[in-house]
Amino acid sequence: MLDPAAVREELTAAGLDGWLLYDFRGSNPLAHRLLGLDERPSQSRRLFYFIPAEGEPRKLVHRIERGSLDHLPGEKHVYLSRQELRAGLETVLADAGRVAMEYVPNAGNPYVSTVDAGTVDLVRNCGTAVVSSGDLIGRFLSTLTESQRADHLRAAEVVEDAFAFAKTLIHEATAGGGTIEEGEVRDRLLAFFQRKGCMSYSPPIVARGVHGADCHYDTGAGDDTALRRGDFLLLDMWCKVDRPSAPYADVTRCFTFGRDASPREAEAFAVVARARDAALNLIRNRFAAGEPVRGWEGDRVARDVIDAAGFGAAFVHRTGHSMGVDTTHGEGTHLDDLETRDERLFLPNTCFTIEPGVYVDGEVGVRSEIDVLIESDGAIRVTGGEPQTRIERVG
Repeated sequence: MLDPAAVREELTAAGLDGWLLYDFRGSNPLAHRLLGLDERPSQSRRLFYFIPAEGEPRKLVHRIERGSLDHLPGEKHVYLSRQELRAGLETVLADAGRVAMEYVPNAGNPYVSTVDAGTVDLVRNCGTAVVSSGDLIGRFLSTLTESQRADHLRAAEVVEDAFAFAKTLIHEATAGGGTIEEGEVRDRLLAFFQRKGCMSYSPPIVARGVHGADCHYDTGAGDDTALRRGDFLLLDMWCKVDRPSAPYADVTRCFTFGRDASPREAEAFAVVARARDAALNLIRNRFAAGEPVRGWEGDRVARDVIDAAGFGAAFVHRTGHSMGVDTTHGEGTHLDDLETRDERLFLPNTCFTIEPGVYVDGEVGVRSEIDVLIESDGAIRVTGGEPQTRIERVG
């Protein structure tokens, strides 16, 4: 749950008068988590929790659910009718001129914009301007504790070991002319994670040959799913320590078995690796210089590399995502200037992926995904092993 004192520090630094958290029947999952409502009985009425930049928090709750925010500090205001709701909201907001909410203008970032337009209108009609809480969400939902940092590093070690396991498994199965199904590799990897004390919310992507051209390929669903000598493989794996609060590690690498990469495969991968490194270096250099860097900028610098190489139409997803605890995708800053324009800052003590890819239907699909941890001092650390510089030949 939120620490109001820590929130006040962030609000003061951002020049905001407060943060207004709102939920109605779980409609705002971000506020639901921040207010600690996931562990409490479900609520059927609207509730508001206002943390001002100065002073104590204020609550606005319905009369029949007046205890819904009793686990949080602050003065309680109770409403029954819609008229009382409006009056109570004006009292709670008092003279607040600018407040943050889970809102982004023009639906620019649906990962943050989870408050409905009507509620934003209601707040504005109280004489209060609404701005995005995006960076506050990043600060209070995506920054890692020391134990979470350790859990991520452990998961990254397990993923790195899993690549070694998978390479040996496939090489031994195919070296004598045999085959092994994508699905068997997937299942053996899930068992490997379990033996290492880790789990995954969904299975890895094991994509043989042109199956890699489908960036969300469903392992085993393609034509001819038997891996054999001479094949190309895109392998995308993720796992976490088997603990609710533990963050994931998520890495993608590409391999060939018993042959060198083809010129087309090598060309596409070289472009992807340059794009990945351009995004990584931008973030590293900005932090080293003490300068801000935003999610969209990481995507743009990588996308420019791929566009310049003539593969722009084949790069069909954002460059990276914040690391989560429930799935691999978290609530923090994404590297995205494609599907959204993520204006949020990269922050210390956060973790995210950089994973550009090139996908040419029926021909080639490559991706290079690394995990990046921004340490508390701003140092940039790649976890899960060294980034691939080329497609790795096995055997």
